[in-house]
Amino acid sequence: MNNRLVLHILFWLAYVITESYFEFAWLSGGTTPAIERLWMAVLGELTQLPVKILLSYFTIYLVDKLSATNRRPVLIFLAGITAFAAGILLQRILIIKFILPDIYHEKVDPKFMLHWGRIISTFIDIAFVAGIAVAAKQFRLAQRAREKEKSLVKEKLEAELKFLRTQTNPHFLFNTLNNIYALARKKSDETADVVMKLSKLLRFMLYESKKDSISISEELKMLNDYIELEKIRYNERLTIHFTRAIDDDTYPIAPLILLPFVENAFKHGAGETRFNSYIDISAQLQKGRLTFIVENSRDGDAEDSITENIGLSNVRRQLQLMYPEHGLDIKIQKGVFKINLTINLDRHAAV
Repeated sequence: MNNRLVLHILFWLAYVITESYFEFAWLSGGTTPAIERLWMAVLGELTQLPVKILLSYFTIYLVDKLSATNRRPVLIFLAGITAFAAGILLQRILIIKFILPDIYHEKVDPKFMLHWGRIISTFIDIAFVAGIAVAAKQFRLAQRAREKEKSLVKEKLEAELKFLRTQTNPHFLFNTLNNIYALARKKSDETADVVMKLSKLLRFMLYESKKDSISISEELKMLNDYIELEKIRYNERLTIHFTRAIDDDTYPIAPLILLPFVENAFKHGAGETRFNSYIDISAQLQKGRLTFIVENSRDGDAEDSITENIGLSNVRRQLQLMYPEHGLDIKIQKGVFKINLTINLDRHAAV
C-alpha cells in the first residue's frame, strides 16, 4: 500500500478515536452501559466523517490553489465559504435526521436544526478538523522542501569535493613529472626507480582516493612513499625527519588530506632553497585527535606574505567540508615555514 495513503488512513483513524473518546466522556453519567455509550460515540463520529473528509480535502485543494496563484483569490474565498456552508448544512441534517434519533435515541425539535449556537458549534467542529488537515499538509510540504534543500546542498558539496580532489591529483602528478623530467635531463640512473615509485602512488590515487575514508596507516604509508620518491631528487642536500605516534592504526581519515602539506614543503621549501634544507614532519593521533605538523626551511625574510598555492587552497576547502572540528595554523618566519593541523577525526561530516 502507498505510504501516503497509509498516512491519510492513520490520520483519520486517530481523529475518529480521539473524537469518539471525547463524545464518550460527554455521554457518561447516564444509565446507558459504558460499552453501548462507546458504540454510540463511534457510530456518531463515523456518520459525520464523510462530510468532514470531503470538506477537509476540498479546503486543502483551495489552499493549494491560493498558494499557487493569487489571480482569483476572491473566487477561491467564495468557494471556501460555499463549501463550509454546505458542510454545516449536511452535518446538521445528519445530526437531526439520523444521529440523534437513530443512534442516541433522542427526540429532536426541528427548530433545533437552525439554532445559532448549534450552527456555530458545527462550524467549529468541521473547521477544526479541516484546519488540522491543512496544517498537516503544510507541515509535510515544508518538511519535503527542507529535505530537498538538504539533498541539493549535499549534492553540491559532493560535487565540489570531487572537483577539489580532481584538482589535487593532477597537481601532484604535475609536480612529480617535473621531478622525473629533471632526473631524465641529468640522465640519472634513478629515473627508472622514480617512475616505479610514481606508478605505486598513482595506483593508490586511482583506487584508494575514491573512497570516503581510508585507515590512518594507509594515509601515512602513502606519505612515506611520496617522501621516498622526493628523496631521490634532492639527495644529501635535504634532511627529512618523519615521526609518527599513532594509538590506533585503523582510525579512518579522508584520503590525500595530508599530502598537499608535505608536497608544499618539498616544492616551496627544498625546491626553492639554494643550500642545504630540512623538512620535519610529525603525525600524532590520540583518541581520535590528529595533530599533523610540517616544518620546512625556506629562503626569504619573515616579512614575506603567505601565498597559498592550488594544493593548500584545495585542502583548506576540503577540511571545511569534511571536518567541522579542525584547526589549521600557518606560520612563516625567517627561514622557516610551518603548518600545524589539528583534526577531530570523530567529527567527519556526512558530505
